[in-house]
Formats: sequence, structure tokens, C-alpha cells
Amino acid sequence: MIVKDLYLESIRDEESSLAHYICHLLEEQKISFEDDISNIDFDQADQRKVAKMIEKNLLGFHKVGIYSLKMSENEFVFIFAGSREQATQFYMKTFQDFPMNCIEYSLDFKLTRGNGVISFREMRKEFESFPAVAGYFEREWVKENLTETLNEFASV
Repeated sequence: MIVKDLYLESIRDEESSLAHYICHLLEEQKISFEDDISNIDFDQADQRKVAKMIEKNLLGFHKVGIYSLKMSENEFVFIFAGSREQATQFYMKTFQDFPMNCIEYSLDFKLTRGNGVISFREMRKEFESFPAVAGYFEREWVKENLTETLNEFASV
């Protein structure tokens, strides 16, 4: 893999620290885009400069996560947002109610959609602004079903 590919991948995957380090090493001409990634020596980076770059968010990263907000005992809505607080506020504004809880999921969590499988990271690329509703989930397996299943096993 070459530096350019790793740099673009770090931006796509929102690996802010890695992207800023590579950017700094490129600016300082310690590496080039065409170098193999084995040529990257992070010890050559000026730690203070990189820390300032990250603090100033020189590359313009805007973290977006995926949050599951519980609407009722068996209903959930997934919201892309910059933080748990932003997801909760968006939920309250959109649904005129308070969520029962708000849990952050991994963007790499995969789910079925239609006839295929997609990760939240891939799905996020379909949206242009955030926060945004990614989808709904209704749990069909409820306490009554569990009780019936347990009773069936007990009678066997």
C-alpha cells in the first residue's frame, strides 16, 4: 500500500490523528504520496505541530456516529449525529418525546437491507447533512414469545 492510499483511507474512515500525521509528514517532505507505507516514520513528526493541527482540526473532520434510541419496549430508531446529546436533541425535536435510552453503535456494525448487507459506515455516505434518521427497528421477539418457548421446552 502506498502513502496516498493510506491517507485517503484515514480521511474516509475519519482517523483524524493518522490523517493529520500523514499530512504533516507530507508537508515537511519526510514522505511522498508514492512512498510505500513502510517508509512512514512517525518519530520524524513534530509532535507539537501535529497536536496543533489536530486541535485546530486543520483537515476539517466532523465526527458522525450512529446512535440507537429506544422509542418503546420494542421500537428503536437509529440516528446519525455528532454526539449522544445531539442525537437525543434531534430525537426530541423530531418525535416530540424523550427516548428511553441512547446507545452508540459501531459504524462498522453490519445489518441487512433489502437483499444485501451494509455497514452504518457505508450507509452514512448516503447522507449529506447530519443529524439524520438512518432507520427504524422493531423487535419482534417479546416476553410473551419467550414464555411460550420456555413452556414448550418444559413440556418436552
